[in-house]
Amino acid sequence: MRYTKFTALAAAALVTASMAQAQDRSDWPASFTVGTASQGGTFFAYGAGWANLVAEELGMSGGAEVTGGPMQNMALVHTGDAAFGMTTMGPAAESLAGTNPIAPGLAMDKACAMFPMYQTPFSVTALSSSGITSISEIPDGARIGFGPAGSTSDTYFPRMLETLGVNFERRNGGWSDLGGQLQDGLLDVIAFAAGVPVPAVSQLEVQTDVNIIEFTEEEQAAIIAEYPVSAFEIAADTYTTLEAPARSVSMWNFAVANCDLPESFVYEATNVVMSDNERMVNIHRAARSTLPEHWDKNNVLKWHPGAARWFQENAGADIPADMIYGG
Repeated sequence: MRYTKFTALAAAALVTASMAQAQDRSDWPASFTVGTASQGGTFFAYGAGWANLVAEELGMSGGAEVTGGPMQNMALVHTGDAAFGMTTMGPAAESLAGTNPIAPGLAMDKACAMFPMYQTPFSVTALSSSGITSISEIPDGARIGFGPAGSTSDTYFPRMLETLGVNFERRNGGWSDLGGQLQDGLLDVIAFAAGVPVPAVSQLEVQTDVNIIEFTEEEQAAIIAEYPVSAFEIAADTYTTLEAPARSVSMWNFAVANCDLPESFVYEATNVVMSDNERMVNIHRAARSTLPEHWDKNNVLKWHPGAARWFQENAGADIPADMIYGG
């Protein structure tokens, strides 16, 4: 079963929400935190929005926490320091395999899949005044901002650019801070891996002229062959700078939940997010892909039992028992 309209789900959500208020919550946490990323990035905007929505709908205290991004979120959720978090599937796989740089050797198997969010495109932005209009024009030794240390961008984008023969000086920081450094001439390029539109890029467009640099077909093919990404196009209406779709690559993002959270709590939190896509799109346009049919984009993490039950009941998800935590 595929969903393109959410009227029925939205109606069901109202009934379910009232049922959630009446059900036994004795084992629910008093509050929850969602691990996001740095301010100015899509993770923070999206995560803060859905944290507030879930808190409001379930009548409990909850909010977003600024973090270093997917790798740190996997660690926080695994240990239970954050109930929920946001990650991309590459860092999720590395964390599960014990190669997360935050805790090398620790298999973070207490972070369970909760719901699909959106695809993260990889894109490059430079000031128009730099004259950089393509990857091949990035000068030798360019100062490139890759986002917070340990983020999806910082984990994969340096490797991708090295594959494409770019020699650079690596810089890290929050997206808003890096945007300011680019505008002040302290950076030559920012390599973004974030849901679009990236707030920092949108802000730059308001303040100055920028070039949003796409990959050539050959560059795209080389990256796809080497890394866990797929072909993607950034739509022309994403940024005022773009006059045509921009060729890119992307990686799926998923919300994760601590595997030991009560099943009923995670079921209800998942229902709030997945039952009314319009509310999520109002939080961030990237949520246009936060749809029930994308449950199958997770082939890495075990599902939280509460989330698995929601997708089985509402999206016809055929999730194997051995892909459900405790199953």
